[in-house]
Amino acid sequence: MAVHLHEPETLLPVPGVRLSAVAAGIRYQGRDDLVLMELAPGTACAAVFTRNAFCAAPVQVARSHLQHSRSPRYLLINAGNANAGTGEAGRVAALDCCRAVAGEGDCAPEAVLPFSTGVIGEPLPVGRITTALPAARSALSAQGWIPAMRAIMTTDTVGKGISERVTLSGGEVTLTGIAKGSGMIHPDMATMLAFVATDARVPEETLQDLLQGCVDTSFNAITVDGDTSTNDACVLAATGASGVGLAGEADVAAFAAALDRVCRHLAQAIVRDGEGATKFVTVRVESARDIAEARRVATTVALSPLVKTALFASDPNWGRILAAVGRAEVADLDVGAVCIHLDEVCIVRNGGRDPGYQEADGARVMARDEPVISIHLGGRGTACTEIYTCDLSFEYVRINAEYRS
Repeated sequence: MAVHLHEPETLLPVPGVRLSAVAAGIRYQGRDDLVLMELAPGTACAAVFTRNAFCAAPVQVARSHLQHSRSPRYLLINAGNANAGTGEAGRVAALDCCRAVAGEGDCAPEAVLPFSTGVIGEPLPVGRITTALPAARSALSAQGWIPAMRAIMTTDTVGKGISERVTLSGGEVTLTGIAKGSGMIHPDMATMLAFVATDARVPEETLQDLLQGCVDTSFNAITVDGDTSTNDACVLAATGASGVGLAGEADVAAFAAALDRVCRHLAQAIVRDGEGATKFVTVRVESARDIAEARRVATTVALSPLVKTALFASDPNWGRILAAVGRAEVADLDVGAVCIHLDEVCIVRNGGRDPGYQEADGARVMARDEPVISIHLGGRGTACTEIYTCDLSFEYVRINAEYRS
């Protein structure tokens, strides 16, 4: 059960974008599992991909195609098969899918970006995908965001999507995004896929910078289980169909803030729907020497199986948090200056148990659905960060033990 997360009832269409979702029978029966997204000619596109060395064939092909052209015409997304760990045959399969889409859409194969999610190591059933493409193309619609959101799900229990409208100096623009992800989630592109589109007119270089900045504080600030996927990708497409551009610093700031809200919502939705999750947890680190140090401490705590299982049990075993901070490899850490809070309850002050701490107070906070662990490193600097995670439950083990069954 997702933690305080509900599937959106509607998503705003983005002029210049049409989507469809069809059933190709890739792995799942009786549900849509193939998405085609059509982008208007001249659409600018930016993307961020997984850093996993065993990146999937579609990641390799999408990267290559984006280098050839920053104005793709189609995105093809399949669920149920990751096309990862499939070697040269997987790359050929991804290219074959791109050629098939190009044939349907009358464009160059390099104008097609493929994306896959699902089981690793299984051959991609290209024939099932290409057979479904005519139906996918005929079903393209500006209203296709909700079906597409549902079709890309794997172990997700809730569809993840959001829309924003933002007023710039030249008029109003729309942003709509969808994402999937529930397990195999960790920074460096937390298995997740995210697709955001806008009708704003944004230069390619600006678009990439904006996306990278937002990804760093959203999709690269979440962890469910510490496993970085082979298939992670986040794409931002700007069709320019509104005719409204970013005319100055105020416009850039307003658009960036809206994009950040979209990315944060989608990223946090992935953690709220973490496999087996019962709690959404924010780990906040303050007074670090730099951002890298702050992220290292926050991630160490957020990843700790002992911290995560204590959260699941609502057990105020604060020593586990203290130990995680201590092994985060912070150079010359003055442990006597460290303070740690669970929401409003101080559990550690000056490196030891706070004199006023009562276990009943800690237990009360740990039983909450959305506790915040705040760690103050004692005035080493002014850097701060947040990492979003969830607890580790029996259900997580069951889901992943049975995933291929």
